[in-house]
Amino acid sequence: MGYCSRSEASALVRAGRVMLNGRVVRDPETPTRVGLDRIAVDCSAVEEQEKIYLVMNKPRGAVTSASDEKGRATVYDLLQPIGVWVGPVGRLDKASEGLLLFTNDSEWAAKITDPASHLDKCYHVQVDRVAGADLIAQLLGGVRAGGEHQSAKAVRILRTGEKNSWLEITLDEGKNRQIRRLLNAVSVEVLRLVRVSVGPLALGELKKGATRHLTREEKLSLDRALMAPGKNASKKTTGACR
Repeated sequence: MGYCSRSEASALVRAGRVMLNGRVVRDPETPTRVGLDRIAVDCSAVEEQEKIYLVMNKPRGAVTSASDEKGRATVYDLLQPIGVWVGPVGRLDKASEGLLLFTNDSEWAAKITDPASHLDKCYHVQVDRVAGADLIAQLLGGVRAGGEHQSAKAVRILRTGEKNSWLEITLDEGKNRQIRRLLNAVSVEVLRLVRVSVGPLALGELKKGATRHLTREEKLSLDRALMAPGKNASKKTTGACR
């Protein structure tokens, strides 16, 4: 209903602050019928919120969290007040940058982040060496990292310098810190990591730290990408992401 995050909702229920049809419930898994059942928090009725969809160009150094126990800056410090709660769709770690979605539509967010959706996510990654065909082959072939197989869907070299390179890496699984773990497994250090697209949605010219609403066309294109049959076959390639 867009009232708060799932973890916050669970805490409210377990604390006995939520009523379902006039009765206090303490089990967050209690089934409800949206639009039919009456839900209240602290005796105030909860109404379904208008769905909000935002995109941010996350800067390096901001934590993808509502608050931080170490007092570090979070992505919420960058959000302008919009009058409703929104949560990040997936995460970018503190050292990573680029495209980060926010919404109060938790069902839609779950589809975007679900590894089973195989929605392509494209990153520009600066590494600490001059990359060649051997490194690309390793990333496409995959390695064992963190007890599981890690691989990229597509990799290409964007540019190289005397001591480092920029790679374009596409993933379609969305595992936690996948690129860093994949490169670490082949002894390559990540110097910068920027997410530049999620499915058909590109970061474009959005300024660092800025946020904007998705256009209707952008939202529809993401929805179509989620529903398209065979949209992301598992073929490995050295080609570019969209």
